[in-house]
Amino acid sequence: MVKPVTAYVCQSCGASTAQWSGKCPGCEAWNTLVEEVVNERGPVKSSSRGKLVTLQSLNAKIPDAPRISTGLAELDRVTGGGLVPGSALLVGGDPGIGKSTLLLQVAALLANSGHRAIYFSGEEATAQVRLRAERLGIADAPVGLAAETGLAHILKTLSESKTTPDLVIIDSIQTLWSDQLESAPGSVSQVRACTHALVRYAKRSGATVVLVGHVTKDGQIAGPKVIEHMVDTVLYFEGDGTHRYRILRTVKNRFGPSDEIGVFEMRGDGLREVANPSELFLGERDSASPGAAVFAGMEGTRPILVEIQALVAPSPLGTPRRAVVGWDTSRLAMILAVLDTRCALQLGTHDVYLNVAGGLKITDPAADLAAAAALVSSFSGVALPAGNIYFGEVSLSGAIRPVGHMAGRLKEAEKLGFTAATVPAKLGEDAKHTGLKLDAINHLSELTARLAPAE
Repeated sequence: MVKPVTAYVCQSCGASTAQWSGKCPGCEAWNTLVEEVVNERGPVKSSSRGKLVTLQSLNAKIPDAPRISTGLAELDRVTGGGLVPGSALLVGGDPGIGKSTLLLQVAALLANSGHRAIYFSGEEATAQVRLRAERLGIADAPVGLAAETGLAHILKTLSESKTTPDLVIIDSIQTLWSDQLESAPGSVSQVRACTHALVRYAKRSGATVVLVGHVTKDGQIAGPKVIEHMVDTVLYFEGDGTHRYRILRTVKNRFGPSDEIGVFEMRGDGLREVANPSELFLGERDSASPGAAVFAGMEGTRPILVEIQALVAPSPLGTPRRAVVGWDTSRLAMILAVLDTRCALQLGTHDVYLNVAGGLKITDPAADLAAAAALVSSFSGVALPAGNIYFGEVSLSGAIRPVGHMAGRLKEAEKLGFTAATVPAKLGEDAKHTGLKLDAINHLSELTARLAPAE
């Protein structure tokens, strides 16, 4: 009998070492190395001589991947047009954000439309899942339900089913365990092995497998990074418990764009789609208050208008505060430095607070101009025009640089009743044909000259 081979595997990054140490040699985390069996059968010697592989040309005609509509337009948008049979999806998000609610609604919609959906819950009993289904009003949907964490039991149930399911939901991947490994459920080796087995089942059977993943305190999906490489699509469900809005964001998609978002509203009877997110994020706007600017942003192919709020106040501290919600902190520091150096505004002795309304997180560099406008408005006490939008990237010299999708941003603003736009001076030809009054500026000082208080 071959003696089992063990190694010490980091439970944070998945790195392995032959000897135990207090610090992981990979991620340098402390006390994360756990002894695990990595090979119980000894070295495997391949007796196969291989087979001839057929090569194809790059210009071969490949049909588009078939799609299954989920019944939720926002989810179809995020996945690139619907679920692809034989694909594996990983959905991550903070606890209580609504991952299980969303997937249970999707399973019910597919089951009611004639598809077969199975839901495996590893964190809740079947009675608890039924209570949620009754609250959502989908208790009558013919969804297959089971509370199981054993990987072998799940695969046997799926493989011996009379008909191949169209959708299989595993909630969550961190609760599964394989009897071929001695490590505990949730460990790096268990998560990696269970994910690999389920992805293989999806490719072999043609079923769509959706895995729910927990996230760490840093907002990353827990477990080894390799599981994100195994699956075809990675979705993050974002939101704040104090807001009713939820953002489903794509960070990886082999069958569509990887930068789309879907917007949902959390209600007592479940998640509801938001067809026009711009109206949602601007619904409670106070246009008469200084320090508020409307930013015309892009999330994937979708233009979204959102309010950026700023508060600049004299600081009694030696080191003024800098607080940001929904935007990059380093980006704010850069804008403040440009305003101080290039526009002669003395903001170094003031506390600065910046907030993106509605709980949305933006990474578009075109938000620079809107954030600068909100900061100057709050500092001067002069409210910005109510019907104006702002977008443009600010360089370190203070110049306003053009950004992409200008025509789409202007069209969305015009649709929502805005009348003017402060934009970069270099506009594309497709962006000039708009009903909005364009205020094209070359330098940030042109904006601050209109709003900054007179000396």
